[in-house]
Amino acid sequence: MAKIFVARALPGDAIERLRDAGHEVTVHGGSMPPTREELLAGVADADGLLSLLTDRVDGELLDSAPQLKAVANFAVGCDNIDLAAAAERGIPVGVAAHVLTDATADLTMALLLASARNLPEGERDAREGRWKTWEPEGWLGRELRGAKLLIVGRGRIGQAVADRAEPFGMQISFAGRDDDLHAALAEADIVSIHCPLNEQTHHLIDAAALAAMKPDALLINTTRGGVVDQAALIEALHAGTIGSAALDVTDPEPPAADDPIYSAPNCLIVPHIGSATATTRAAMGNCAADNLLAALAGEPMPTPAPAPPSA
Repeated sequence: MAKIFVARALPGDAIERLRDAGHEVTVHGGSMPPTREELLAGVADADGLLSLLTDRVDGELLDSAPQLKAVANFAVGCDNIDLAAAAERGIPVGVAAHVLTDATADLTMALLLASARNLPEGERDAREGRWKTWEPEGWLGRELRGAKLLIVGRGRIGQAVADRAEPFGMQISFAGRDDDLHAALAEADIVSIHCPLNEQTHHLIDAAALAAMKPDALLINTTRGGVVDQAALIEALHAGTIGSAALDVTDPEPPAADDPIYSAPNCLIVPHIGSATATTRAAMGNCAADNLLAALAGEPMPTPAPAPPSA
């Protein structure tokens, strides 16, 4: 029997599966993430950790958990985990790979459609009494047929977005790590980001990248907030350097109530709900459970995290 610490309650039956396998499972209570002190205390005698993207798993934490044999992250990304520190200590890390693709691609298209057709502004004006009549020049948006969609990142989610956008008649292109990003940005009407956050992609979309975009371009981010320089984005939206943005992720996350991102014009923000379907969140839990059960049995994780650059 192993001791497993789970950083928050999860949808689906993942926790029950861990207990049914004979393991002792402790789940942090409450709707908020554990504090640093609570997380360190939770892993102090744990053999397995089921972490969320809100939990920082670094060398300090790993050193405070001398019995720890495995970390399973309830996320497709692992930027909250020091993979090199885990590798140095021989602790495998797993992620919820492949199960978020459809849900995140669906949300990307929802943000694209809502922003392209000015739905937030129209809905707000209708509720607040500014809808007086049918207006021939009111709430004009963008048609998608013929629009140039640039997908930054060539992974599964980016391809799933392309598959959804193609029936709308959009012209689709991709930008990968070896492509001229600024040249691609200059041609795009809509830019959707689907690359992981790491040292190479941190602030990939910075002031220079935003300046390369069309003044009416739409930027969509459903990956990680740190891929975009948020201060530069706020400035670009106020200056009209780009036309609009739709964000499922921010930096920091969530922003403080007085964060200037909330007052930036033409900026749609939702609370990191890319994977927020019952089916996907349950599947994420099962991925995490599968990774922990395998590692604690001395077997390879089914969906391991990428190897750290130094490994």
